[in-house]
Amino acid sequence: MQILVNDKHHDVTAANLAALLDELGYDVTARIATAVDGCFVAAGRRATHSLHDGARVEILAPMQGG
Repeated sequence: MQILVNDKHHDVTAANLAALLDELGYDVTARIATAVDGCFVAAGRRATHSLHDGARVEILAPMQGG
């Protein structure tokens, strides 16, 4: 299925957000924030949050600085 991750097109096989993170090589213990179609998805809900063709996924890592 085709989805948009951080404004880049990806052809993926993942059916849910947790599987997508694994497929894209993210460490499951990494402290990241995720959103699908503009809605925040908590870490505990990623495995049950289904993806659909054309989904817009944002993956954000915390930044240091000030």
